[in-house]
Amino acid sequence: MANNVNITSSGIQKVLRNYNEKQALAEYIWNGFDANADTVEINYTANELGFMDRLEIYDNGYGINFKNLKVKFDPFYESEKALQLAANRNRSVMHGKNGVGRLTFFKFANDAEWQTTFLHNNQLKSGRIRIGVSALNNYQAGLLDIPLSDKTGTRVLFSNIKILEESMEQEIIPFLKAEFCWFLELNKKRNYTIIVNGIPLDYTDNIQYYEEDILLKDERTQVVFKLKFVQWKESLHKELSKVYYVNERGEEKYKEYTTLNKKADEYFHSVYIESEFFTDFDFSGSEFDTQVKLYNRSKSSPEYKLLSKKVNELLRVKRKFFLKEYSGKLLERYEKEGIFALAHQAPERRKNLLDTLKALYEIQPKLFSNLSIDQKKTYVALLDALLLSDQRGQLLALFESIIDLEEEEREELTELLNLKISV
Repeated sequence: MANNVNITSSGIQKVLRNYNEKQALAEYIWNGFDANADTVEINYTANELGFMDRLEIYDNGYGINFKNLKVKFDPFYESEKALQLAANRNRSVMHGKNGVGRLTFFKFANDAEWQTTFLHNNQLKSGRIRIGVSALNNYQAGLLDIPLSDKTGTRVLFSNIKILEESMEQEIIPFLKAEFCWFLELNKKRNYTIIVNGIPLDYTDNIQYYEEDILLKDERTQVVFKLKFVQWKESLHKELSKVYYVNERGEEKYKEYTTLNKKADEYFHSVYIESEFFTDFDFSGSEFDTQVKLYNRSKSSPEYKLLSKKVNELLRVKRKFFLKEYSGKLLERYEKEGIFALAHQAPERRKNLLDTLKALYEIQPKLFSNLSIDQKKTYVALLDALLLSDQRGQLLALFESIIDLEEEEREELTELLNLKISV
């Protein structure tokens, strides 16, 4: 059967123009995990010129039931405006769930074929779905007489591939590690995996620091929480830094941003908290909710408040170590960029300036974010001049006019500026 959409093929490509080949491939992996797969395989081969002559992605999820085929591909059959909105959702929290990602193959191939096996009325059925880049607004679908497999799953085969083997190994696979590392770590207990040419995707080189089996116990109720903290070397793309609440079976129940998310530094992190306490937990309210809950286990419960306090303390301690190490790298970068004009300065004055810059970064990295070379030079020169004068007290007011300081940060800055002695 053939089906047409309400938007032209070129219109679809225009709507999805912000995707690149890395993001497009990631969408097919998300589609697999969205279909309850625990394993997604990427298999490819290349010819002697380095161009791929075979690329397929397989998942062991529940497949695409042809009874619901129109619903599964329904985002294809919407106006350009609606499709754009769907694409935006897809790039944030929905991943492959809205189906738009299935069309992004035009970024790296000319044709795609889905071979899917699904369960219908307790019987395995299989079918094929084909789409070509010249007609993204049309797909051909048909059921097969016999199942392709003895278990459910979907295999997507791409043809006329435009990806180099070198690009796959040096750009796409590293991208996939950053895209899925937090997710694979979240589902580690459930043995979720991505396999590339027979080898499980290894994201350990993305880990800056790893600590697990951190136990927190509420002595009053004897509730135990097992924490795992991971600091990543690079950004987790759209996921950012979050806390994941997991029950004793390793199933995610809820997630939310950490209190240190988007602090204008490179402290990328994930916190995984496992406990039987979350099995019947009510995450719908806030910790300040004064209403009587149907569940004793909620954000207003003493156990959760204790947990939140301890997690925030843990994050701040871990971040202190990170910022202390990174502040040294900041000064090295400033030195290479020629920000400092220290040749004429006395050693103690130079040390005073560098120590102050280092301490300022450790207190509030936002003071150093998004600055041009000229702005950095002006910032450092102004700081140097104020440290030498009797106007250093104005620094705190200046910083407060630039960013919102937390009380703890304000106290640390006040102490720092009072302790420094002019040369």
